[in-house]
Amino acid sequence: MLESRARQLGLRVQLSDPGAGLTRGSIACLHIPLSVPCRAGTLDPRNAPYVISLIDRAIEGCKAGEFAALTTAPVHKGVINDGGIPFVGHTEYLAERTGAAQVVMVLAGGGLRVALATTHLALKDVPRALTREGLERTIRVLHAELIRRFGISAPRILVAGLNPHGGEGGYFGREEIEVIGPVLEKLRAEGLQLTGPLPADTLFVPDRLAAGDCVLAMYHDQGLPVLKYASFGRGINVTLGLPMVRTSADHGTAIELAGTGRAEPGSLIEAVEAAIEMARAEMRTAC
Repeated sequence: MLESRARQLGLRVQLSDPGAGLTRGSIACLHIPLSVPCRAGTLDPRNAPYVISLIDRAIEGCKAGEFAALTTAPVHKGVINDGGIPFVGHTEYLAERTGAAQVVMVLAGGGLRVALATTHLALKDVPRALTREGLERTIRVLHAELIRRFGISAPRILVAGLNPHGGEGGYFGREEIEVIGPVLEKLRAEGLQLTGPLPADTLFVPDRLAAGDCVLAMYHDQGLPVLKYASFGRGINVTLGLPMVRTSADHGTAIELAGTGRAEPGSLIEAVEAAIEMARAEMRTAC
């Protein structure tokens, strides 16, 4: 597929088997064949098993120590499900396949780090998914991994509320009072530096952000629009809590650009470079 796309775009690319050694200008590529031929920009559910096989092979290689880190390109979740494979997203799939007890999605870019308490859920399902136990696990993983993966010795985490104006004392919702607040109080008593719950509409102002190393948003579209506005095309996604380093681009598949040569690779390049740096840091820590 990659060779075919290179020919289509007039690119001179030489792919080499990883075991054969690299020559100047070549790219090591572990070959996994398509299920059926692929046309750029055309979704085909018959290739859904192929997409999953790529992810599975990468997971196996990371668990075995064959690969130092994993960077994923965007996938089209809808066509994978159309192919008969239940698939919510990379983050959830990686957690299930590696047996990770709790994972946290963090996007970084534009001078911001934004983590999510819930990920790929319909908005109507978020309040039910937000529990004291789940939020506590998320914050513990986020705190530990900010130290481990990002080298922040004493992380300061700004925690958003769920409802408008932070619930307005319970008038707009009680999640801040009954779920978020009690968890923050418990963890602050253990020494974690947590500020909140903060109204999301004023959380992302410069003075507030200067007092934190990471924002924890309660749902996907509460935090990510701000980060993507600040860094789109250069932001990255990091999954914390996995037994391996995993990064990805901060955007979707852009099917309409496939095969045109106009897709912007900046975010994917940033994700690869971040994975390399995190893998090196992990190796140094292990030594």
